Formats: sequence, C-alpha cells, structure tokens
Amino acid sequence: MSETNWTNEYRTGQMRPRKNCSTLLSLLLMAVIFLGGIVSAFGLLNIRPFRQAQDTPKEDASLSFYQNNDQKASDSVEPSLAQESPDVTLPITPSPSSVENTPQEGGLSLQQIYASTIDSVVSISCTLPGGNTSGTGVIIAKEGYLVTNAHVVADATRIRVQLSDGRTFDATCIGSDTVSDLAVLYVPAANLTAAVFGDSDALRVGDLAVAIGDPLGADLRGTMTDGIISAINRNIQTDGRTMTLIQTNAALNSGNSGGPLLNCYGQVIGINTMKIGDYVSDAGVEGLGFAIPSTTVKTVVDDLLQYGYVKGRPTLGLTFQELSALYQRMYNLPSGLYITQVNESSDAAQKGISPGDVLTSFDGTEVSTLEALNSLLYNHQAGDTVEVVIYRGGKLYRLELTIDQAGKK
Repeated sequence: MSETNWTNEYRTGQMRPRKNCSTLLSLLLMAVIFLGGIVSAFGLLNIRPFRQAQDTPKEDASLSFYQNNDQKASDSVEPSLAQESPDVTLPITPSPSSVENTPQEGGLSLQQIYASTIDSVVSISCTLPGGNTSGTGVIIAKEGYLVTNAHVVADATRIRVQLSDGRTFDATCIGSDTVSDLAVLYVPAANLTAAVFGDSDALRVGDLAVAIGDPLGADLRGTMTDGIISAINRNIQTDGRTMTLIQTNAALNSGNSGGPLLNCYGQVIGINTMKIGDYVSDAGVEGLGFAIPSTTVKTVVDDLLQYGYVKGRPTLGLTFQELSALYQRMYNLPSGLYITQVNESSDAAQKGISPGDVLTSFDGTEVSTLEALNSLLYNHQAGDTVEVVIYRGGKLYRLELTIDQAGKK
C-alpha cells in the first residue's frame, strides 16, 4: 500500500456517507405553506372588524373633556379631507415705530442709556508671550485714564486701546490689583468722555441692569445686553479669596470683562468681571454674571492712581509655581509651591529665601496650591508675622516671615 501524504489536508472527525434528506425537507416546506395559508385567511377575516373597532369611538369618560356641555359625541362633525380649503391667510398688522423703553419712572430708556455711555466704553487687546487676549474698559477721566479688569491685562507685553471713534492708542498700566481684579490704564489722548459712576450701595434686587462690552472680541464691540440686578453682596470664592460682587442676569461673555454694568440712569454701578458657566452637564448655566461694585472700584482705583498699588494688600514677596505629581517624582521634591522669583525688598529675601526653594507650609498649614496659600494669606494684614516651612536640598527649614504690603516699591 502506498504511503499517503497529509501535508495539506485536515480532518475534523470520522467521514461518513451523507444521508438523503430530500423527503424530510419536502414535508417541512409543505407544513410551512399550510400554516401560512391559515394565518392569511384569519387576517382577511379580521381586518374589517379591526378597522371598525378603530373607527368606532369608545364611550369613555375621557372624551367628555373635548365635548361641549350641550353637545353629544355622536353630534360632532369630523372634517373631511375632500372639502375645499378655506381662503385663509396669515395677516400681518403694521407695527408702530419703536418707542422709548423706560424701565422705571425717572430713568432713561435703553436707547438713551446706550447713547449716553457708548463713548465711554473702549476695546482692549493685549499681546501676551503666548498669544493674545481682549476685553473691555471704561474711561474714568477725560485726561486718558480708564479702568478694566486686572486679568484682562495680566502678563501683557503690549496693550492697545480702541476708542468708540475708532482711534487706537498704546496704553500704559498705571497699577493693577489681582485681589479686586481691577487695573488702571493710561492712553495719551485728551478730552475723552468719562463715564458717570453711580452708588452701588443704592441698588435693590430687581433694578434694571445693562451691560456694554465686546463679547468674544472686538468684532462684536459695543454690544449691549440688559437684565436685572439678581443679587447684591454675593460672596464668590475665586483663587483663594472671597470677592463681594453684584449678580446680574444681563448676558456676559468672554470679552465683556472690564466693561460697565449700568443702572437705569446710565450710571456705572459695577465693572463686569466674571460669569459662572456649566461645562459638565448638557443643560448649561446662563444668567449668572458678576460685577465689581462701584464703591469697591472707587477705593481701589483711587489707590492705584495715587500709589500704583492698593495699600494694605498682604504679600510674601514671592512668585510661585504649582508642582505637579509628575514633577515631584522626577525631581524628588515634596508637595508644595516652587518659588520662581523673590522680591529683593521683601522680608523673604532678607531671610535668605531664593528661587528654587519650595514652600511646603504657611502659618502651620501645608500648602500645595496657590488657592490654598492665598486663602490663608488674605486672612492676614501687612506687618503680621507668620511661620513658614521651606524645603531646600533635602532638608526642611522653619522661618519667621513678616508679611509685606503688595505693590509697595
């Protein structure tokens, strides 16, 4: 017997002759045809009764809601699609011309508010090391001074201000206060139209509120939105500090920062600073905007104009960078705040703290974020003494530091 080569053949079991199944398949097919005929017959017999049941209105109490008290269900007339369509059109009644919208007695119309304020509102664009930002500002003096948010001009290498008449100037930052989020700028222009600032302490919930600014940038400059004062003296936590703000439902968006919030008399009663948005749910959050009260603006602006900083603001004279977990592992550093700059006139510099050190504890509390540090720092005043823990070269050092005054030269 010759040897068989199985190189390219595969078996999965014992091979047997196939059975003849033609008879079984024929019987199965006949059964299916027979059952199908029976189903079809029942369907033809039941289709008319089913339609009749669908067309016959049920005598149910729920139908009485749609009937008149003096009309029976059987008396109702069902419109026929075959009837000719009536000669009906949608009439448009001529509307009267626009009228002055005076929100409350003695106040200005919305149109008057805009006309009286728009020349005092400016567009701000800033060049940053990593890109550009934009915002809004309010002229506070005809000599060329204006106020905006500190976060609008933060880290700017160049600040450009565009007036309502289209003229554009390079601006100088006279002073900036991150705690209140306010900054004062100067442009070399004379005879500007200064805004009128009102007393925010006189506000009541429900008063008219109007915002003017550049939502999403200068392409939409001079946009006005209106709403009401939703709340006053609203305490909002941000960057480790508490800001007492005016809440409004007037629409605010990126670019409105630094612009005016106005009352019904066209007076600036706040500087718009932030809004709360929902980036988690699909529902979103709208109508939660906030402005710095005009009474706070006056206190801060007066100091910035006179001193270039706000007197009494506490500072350690140190600039920090937060340490990520990856950075800590790479460089074998503890949890804390990495010191990048030291003000030479600060007490920290006098005590020998230098860039590269890590602040791990402030006033007996461990800190690893700027928000946590600021929350502790703003509970103190300039001149207070606190204990800090500094990490350097694998060792921890405890030091007594005197808190300085922010902005002081």
